[in-house]
This record gives sequence, structure tokens and C-alpha cells, in this order.
Amino acid sequence: MLLRLILALLLTAGAAPAAFSMEPSELVLERSHAVLDAIATRREEFRADPAALRGFVKSQLNDVMDRPYAAQLVLARHARAASAQQIQAFADALTDNLLRRYADALLDVDPGTDVRIAATTPLRDGQIVRVASRIVRRAGEPVQVDYMFRRKGDAWLVFDVIVEGISYVQTYRNQFDEILRTRNLDTVIEDLRSGQIQLED
Repeated sequence: MLLRLILALLLTAGAAPAAFSMEPSELVLERSHAVLDAIATRREEFRADPAALRGFVKSQLNDVMDRPYAAQLVLARHARAASAQQIQAFADALTDNLLRRYADALLDVDPGTDVRIAATTPLRDGQIVRVASRIVRRAGEPVQVDYMFRRKGDAWLVFDVIVEGISYVQTYRNQFDEILRTRNLDTVIEDLRSGQIQLED
């Protein structure tokens, strides 16, 4: 359940227009607090209308996460022969699949949850930045969540999230590598859309 919760928090980290001038650590704090506040104030609305929750989550996603690039990393060698349209379709299908399964976990977020930045580490001459954060809860130990950002034009976009040392990209790369040995990419996309593929945490 914890990984599901963190993935849901990642998927809701939408960016406001001012985000293009923000540094990665500022983005993590600003958006995390905005999401936590929204859940606190709209919890009952979302509980009564799961579609509204999924719509809220999806509406917040595109501006902060580089989904096509993350999808390309997940597909790894299977992306080499894929078209840009197939990679985008895979990214959309994967996002929708995860939202159907994990978005409701946001409703279980403790209202006392807070996010704190532990460190910011530039990599590859500053083109990639790793933001180490801690999710602090009223009960339980803090949870380490690292966000991997890359610069794309004037914006910083997330392409991976690492929870307690477990990478979102690597976790799903391993699973899809196995799946794509016996199915082509178009079939996998359709199976993701229909829910026939059940991913593991």
C-alpha cells in the first residue's frame, strides 16, 4: 500500500504556470503541499465521486512529468523499434492503468503528512537533478522519496521516482520486458487499456 500511495502522490504532482521558473526542489515542495491541501479539502467529494478524483489526478500530471520519456525508459530495448505515437500511446495507457488502481490511495493520506527536502544533487553537468525528500507522517517512520528531474526546454520534468530505493522506471521495466517477450507493443497497449495487464508493486 505504501508504494501505491507514493506513486499516486507522484502522479498528482501537477505544475502551476509559475513552475517553469521553479527549481526542482521548489517544485516538489510547492506541488506536494498543493496536492495534500486539495485532498484535505475535497476528500469527501472525491470519496463520493471516484471519477472526479481520477480526473483531478490526470489533470495535474502532464505539466510536471515527462511521460513519453519515462515510458521510453520503461520500454528500454523494446522502444527502439517503436514509433513516437506508440510510445505516447503506451505512456497514456500505463498512466490510465495506474490511476484506476492507485488513485484511491490518495484518500487515505494522513492530514498531518508533510514533505521535506533532504538534498538536491545535480547530475550530468546539471542536466539532471535528483531531489531527495522525506514524507513525514504523524505515525510511522519518514519515507524516503527521490525525484529524478531532467531539463526539457525551460521546464524541469520528472522522469522517475525512487521510493525507499525502489525505482518506478526499473520496477516496470522488468515487468514489461517479460511481457513484451511474448506480445507485441500494440497488444500490450490494448491490454493495459482494458485492464488485462495487472502490474505488481
